[in-house]
Amino acid sequence: MQLFDASPTGAGPSLALHGGAGGRIEELSAEGRAPYEQGLTAAYQAGWKVLAAGGDALDAVCASVEVLEDDPLFNAGRGAALTATGRAELDASVMTGAGRAGAVATSTYARNPVWLARAVMERTDHVLIVNPDLSFVERFGLDVAEPGWFVTEPRQQQLARVLDGRAAAARHGTVGAVAHDASGRVAAATSTGGMTGQADGRVGDSPIVGAGVYARDEVVAVSSTGDGEAFIRGVVAYDIAARIRYAGAGLAEAVRATFDAELTQRGSTGGVVAVGGDGRVVVAHNSPMMFSARGPGPEPVITT
Repeated sequence: MQLFDASPTGAGPSLALHGGAGGRIEELSAEGRAPYEQGLTAAYQAGWKVLAAGGDALDAVCASVEVLEDDPLFNAGRGAALTATGRAELDASVMTGAGRAGAVATSTYARNPVWLARAVMERTDHVLIVNPDLSFVERFGLDVAEPGWFVTEPRQQQLARVLDGRAAAARHGTVGAVAHDASGRVAAATSTGGMTGQADGRVGDSPIVGAGVYARDEVVAVSSTGDGEAFIRGVVAYDIAARIRYAGAGLAEAVRATFDAELTQRGSTGGVVAVGGDGRVVVAHNSPMMFSARGPGPEPVITT
């Protein structure tokens, strides 16, 4: 297991984000590391700009995830992994440290599912909406796109390789961010296209509160990526929070213990970014690699 633990710097803000655990796919790897690093840096800087101006943790994580959704290198928004029938079905969630949450699953019209998830949280009485139609997205004045806009040629090539047995289905492509703002609030957001070749209608952990996302002020905010079914069964994001809140574990200790009990011992892999109530940042994964950017500070530490 790889774990990076960054101590907080006073009471200031901190931010961490991930672009998926696992590895690069063949069709998206021709240019090497640089485009991934550029995408991660742009996403981090979008979130950090919010925090540096005294903004809210929720605004910061949404800003970071929006950038990653718009970057076709990452498995969210445009360029997301495709289902077995070639569709892009997008899942996303947001959660604040005050306990508010919103999520969407199998979204096909919202250009940025993270903003639709936020709209569900802030402008409806619901937490999770499945298969939101065009009129639902337009109701909130969000940017829309036709379903085909999300489909890219590299992802079609990846799907073809999976369906004819030349590649295994990638289970780890998800993006997400966590933040701790200057007022001490935390928030988390997660967004994904799921796994390549999945059945139409399959929903992983990303829009599930407690599995792919969780936040509680003065405790932790977590965003997950990995074997979605394992993260759901182990309620991984919440398990980390519970170890801190009820057992008094430190952030790094809680992450290690949860990974060991709910993932590693069960033969599953993935990663998380987490920020504690004191601003401490932990980035961890038991997969071969994970794309991530972490602070605190205006210039992120990038891992690809």
